[in-house]
Amino acid sequence: MIDQLIIGFDRALRTVFANAHTVRPVPGEAQPEAEMSEEERRHAAALMRVNHCGEICAQALYQGQALMSDNEGIKKALAGAAQEETEHLAWTERRIAELGGRKSLLNPLWYGGSLAIGMLAARFGDRANLGFLAETERQVEAHLKSHLTRLPEQDLRSREIVEQMKVDEVAHAETALQLGGVELPGPVKAAMKASSKLMTGVAYWV
Repeated sequence: MIDQLIIGFDRALRTVFANAHTVRPVPGEAQPEAEMSEEERRHAAALMRVNHCGEICAQALYQGQALMSDNEGIKKALAGAAQEETEHLAWTERRIAELGGRKSLLNPLWYGGSLAIGMLAARFGDRANLGFLAETERQVEAHLKSHLTRLPEQDLRSREIVEQMKVDEVAHAETALQLGGVELPGPVKAAMKASSKLMTGVAYWV
């Protein structure tokens, strides 16, 4: 258990403070940089900062869930999803820099809170744990879909990143359900949406 905690602490530091790396090509990198006003660039950078925060939270959720689960199948599924989320971190991080923006100053707070939520979710059993993962991915998919309506139409580099992230989140949700995830109660879903709305609202500015 101590070894797992040390590994987890190292992963937290790297997620929050180190530059993420990607194996897959960055979506949209072949697209030319769009002509945008300063306001449009700030808006796009803020939206990508929100997406980056979402990936920070996802990493922490997966780590918390994996730490508290004894099911190797679930641990493997969480590890696979976390790897793709690491790539999402790299993509959004790079795009934020290209747009002249910055990452959220509250990333350590987002990570710590999400880690605790992930650990709590795992305490309710494997099926609920997987159900929580599936619902998280559904809500992230909806959130990304909304960003496609808010990003400047000409910002194809950002839009292709968000599109691929959305595809990946759908796959993660389907995997969780195939492994036995159950539908969560309505009040739990509502609480998840409320906490997500708070995070995205704050991260847009801070």
